[in-house]
Amino acid sequence: MAILIGVAGDSGSGKTTFSAALAHKIGPSRVTSICLDDYHRYDRAERARLGITALSPDCNRLDLMARHLHALRAGQPIVKPVYNHAKGTFDPDEQLVPNEFVIARGLLALHTEDLRAAFGLTVFLDPEPALRVQWKIARDTAKRGYTVEQVMKEIERRESDVERYILPQRGYADVVVICGAISHGLEPGDADSHRGMRSEQVG
Repeated sequence: MAILIGVAGDSGSGKTTFSAALAHKIGPSRVTSICLDDYHRYDRAERARLGITALSPDCNRLDLMARHLHALRAGQPIVKPVYNHAKGTFDPDEQLVPNEFVIARGLLALHTEDLRAAFGLTVFLDPEPALRVQWKIARDTAKRGYTVEQVMKEIERRESDVERYILPQRGYADVVVICGAISHGLEPGDADSHRGMRSEQVG
């Protein structure tokens, strides 16, 4: 059996960076990483047409996600979807084989009881809102082809879904990691050199 670690948080909260750092600490050869945002039900164009955001449970194949997590926990390989975040479309499915540890990161990693039951440890990333915006701008403009204006418009459009679906997951996490900006007036891309981090045990 594999030990599963779930990492949840809003878009731009540092899930990929945190998960990579954790995998490095454990030992890369002992870790399999999986992005649960690959389980989007709709691509970017379909979401725009339907008026739905990627944060909505209706936009994600949560049942398949849970089945795959439980299979990985049991040491079984899976064939999973792959979402191309740069293009906003889907790439061919890929096979994933679990190692001793599996680190699963995603917007809705802790949204359902079935998902939470797969994990031996759960983490929620909760940076200060202003810092999260800076990180998201830096990432989406550098890696996903957005302008700053487009990122800000998307953040505004998603805000109600953040409150409804993302933030409540904090209450289910074993550990909450809080990130705060040490200085003010950050420019996009500067966030990594101006942050403080602390964690708190929940429950």
